[in-house]
Amino acid sequence: MVKKILIVSANPKDTNKLRLDEEVREIQAALKRANNRSCFEIVTSWAIRVEDLRRALLDHQPTIVHFSGHGSGSTGLVLENNSGQIQLVSTESLARLFKSFQEDVDCVLLNACYSQNQAVAIHQHIDCVMGMNQAIGDQAAIKFAVGFYDALGAGKPYEVCFELGCAAIDLEGIAESETPVIKIRRRSSDSKLLANTPQPMPVKSLTFNKDMSSDRLRRSEADRQGRQNRSVSVGGSVTGSAITTGDHNITSVQYQTVSLPAPSSVDMRGELNALREILVNLSSSDLRKIDNAVADAEEELNKPQPDKNEVGKALERAFDYAKKAEGFASVIEKLKPHLTNTVAWLGKNWHNLLSIVGLGI
Repeated sequence: MVKKILIVSANPKDTNKLRLDEEVREIQAALKRANNRSCFEIVTSWAIRVEDLRRALLDHQPTIVHFSGHGSGSTGLVLENNSGQIQLVSTESLARLFKSFQEDVDCVLLNACYSQNQAVAIHQHIDCVMGMNQAIGDQAAIKFAVGFYDALGAGKPYEVCFELGCAAIDLEGIAESETPVIKIRRRSSDSKLLANTPQPMPVKSLTFNKDMSSDRLRRSEADRQGRQNRSVSVGGSVTGSAITTGDHNITSVQYQTVSLPAPSSVDMRGELNALREILVNLSSSDLRKIDNAVADAEEELNKPQPDKNEVGKALERAFDYAKKAEGFASVIEKLKPHLTNTVAWLGKNWHNLLSIVGLGI
C-alpha cells in the first residue's frame, strides 16, 4: 500500500525567511534513495492558506501530513492569508480539522517552533504526532526531517524514525536534539506499519522545556508576556453536590460511601481492560476519543515507572466523553467495582473520579 505524504509549508512575507525549499528537497531525496521508494508518494503545497490546508487533505487523503513553517506556541500555527501575510490557525481549529481525517491520517509532523501544544491537541484524533517543545533552528529542523524520512524509507516504525531524526541532529553537533517530541499510541490491531521491524526505542514524551532559545520564529507578544493555562484541576473527594449543565446550575446528589482496597492488591492492567470493555460498547460519536484516552492510560501504565497522575488524567478524559454517551447510566453499576479499584491504585488525588458513578469516600 502506498503511503501518501502531504507536505504543506507557509512562510508569510512578514515572518523570518526559512529554508523550506531545501527541507522539501532533502525529504524527496531521502525517499528517492529508499529501496522501497515505490511505497511512497509525495505531494507538496506551498504558501498554504487555511482553505488550502482543508482542500489538500480532502483532495489527497494523505497517510502522513508534514507541516513546515512557523509556530507561535499556544496561539497556533502560522499560515498565510490571501495577501501572503500571517494568518494564525488556532490549536482547537487544527484538532477539529484532523478529527475529520482520523481514518486516513496516521502521522502528523509539525516541523515548526513551539508546536507541542498543537501536537497534543491533534493527538486526540491521530495516533502519532510530532512537534517541537521550543524554538528550533532551520538546520536542526532540516536534519530532523532527513533522519526521519531516511528511516521511514527503510521501513522503520514511526517511533524509530523519530529517534533517528533526533540522532541526525546530534550527529551534526547541533545542540537541539531534545527539541523534537513525539506523542504516540500503539494499538494491538494496528497493521499500518511494516512487519518484521526491530523493537522500538524508548521515545521522549511531550513535556514543556523552559529553554526558549533559537530563532526559527520571532516570538509573538503573547509569548513574551507568558502564556495562560486555562485548565482547571480539582483535587480530593467531591461529595454532597455537583455542578450540572442546563437551566439550573446546582443539583443535590447522594453518594454511596465505599472503602478502597489496598493499592498493592489492585491488578491495574486488568482493571483498565475491564473499563475499556465497558466503555467501548457505549453508543457515542466520541467513541474514538474514549478509546484514544484509554490507550494513553495503557501506554503510560506499560512504562517501567508509570506516572499515576498521567494515567489518571487519561482516564479523566475518557470519562469526560463517556458520561455524555447515550446509555452511560446503564453501565454505572458495572463500572463501580472497577473504578473503585482504579482509584485505590491512583491515590487520593483521584478520589473525584468516584463521583462519576455516584460513589464517595
